[in-house]
Amino acid sequence: MMSRAECLKEYGSDYLIDKKIEKGELYKITKGIYSKKEHVPDLAIFSYKYPSAVITMKSAFYFYNLTDVIPDVCDLATSRDAAKIHDKRVKQYFVSDDLFKVGIETAMYKGYDIHIYSRERMLIELVRYKSKLSFDYYKEVLLNYRKILPQLNIQEIQDIALCAPKSNKIMETLQLEVF
Repeated sequence: MMSRAECLKEYGSDYLIDKKIEKGELYKITKGIYSKKEHVPDLAIFSYKYPSAVITMKSAFYFYNLTDVIPDVCDLATSRDAAKIHDKRVKQYFVSDDLFKVGIETAMYKGYDIHIYSRERMLIELVRYKSKLSFDYYKEVLLNYRKILPQLNIQEIQDIALCAPKSNKIMETLQLEVF
């Protein structure tokens, strides 16, 4: 993907960009974002459009195959002082600065780099937002976490839990329901 500025640098003018679009050599994905591929997945678009945001919650659970429920919107976490994202296709989570940077990784999704929280971080998010998720959804994701528990870094899960608010309650829930 490329921004308008990157396209101008590569092609020289808006006229030449429009010619590339007419020829089918370049595609306008959304305002200010172009691609040489016709179809770009939403997660990749949002990760590119909002580089300081991180994919979280239902979008991340679906990405990690912890649920088969396709999210209606893209869940993005931003720092608490970030600007509000005005896009109906995005649900924004404002996260305190000390917790925001914990567990971010870059993953490959259909040929595109995306910024997403690790599976370990998402387990903590699952427990933190337990009361805001439907019971069936919570149980489905939790059961899938139990299946992949040997693949997870338990020490990292505990470290992330200690960074989160109400860490004692999170650790207690992890002991009772996950480990």
